[in-house]
Amino acid sequence: DLHLLPIIAAARRVMLSTAVSSLSLNAPVVRPAVSNARMAAITPGDVGTTKPLGVYDPLGLMTRMPDKYRRWQEMEIKHGRIAMAAVTHVLVTANFKWDGYCSYLSFPPLKFEDIPAGTLGSWAALPQAGWAQIVAIVAILDNSLFAQDPNLEPGDVVGDRIPWVRYDDPEVKFFKLNAER
Repeated sequence: DLHLLPIIAAARRVMLSTAVSSLSLNAPVVRPAVSNARMAAITPGDVGTTKPLGVYDPLGLMTRMPDKYRRWQEMEIKHGRIAMAAVTHVLVTANFKWDGYCSYLSFPPLKFEDIPAGTLGSWAALPQAGWAQIVAIVAILDNSLFAQDPNLEPGDVVGDRIPWVRYDDPEVKFFKLNAER
């Protein structure tokens, strides 16, 4: 019964981790102190702070490295937008296919309907030259049209160049940004 050995080993690990984790339930809960001090990059009540925690920075990254923290904020927003685009890709390709050819250069020529839905399937089916074009376009847009202006808030990458939806009411803007972050 050698085929059962991995299953038995996995069951033992689960039982051991359950036993060890049950021992920690008796320990007192230690909560870090919430700072009300003004941080260089973020203050209590800003977008992204959560009540009742407020500003939670146990490593002091905001006060020691405010420039890096600003960059991390920008990257968090950018990665969130890329993740939303990826989810949109999965949903759209599962329900919609374009007519015509995606690539005439591959052999045989690749139609859009031949590309399977989903992330891994479409990644494997699309030729490498296609992925190189996608990465190049995203990089060019990221470094030109959608470059982060240091004078604007993190994530506000277009300024007034594109007519984005702007929220003039500070309460509505605060709610929208906290809900979408």
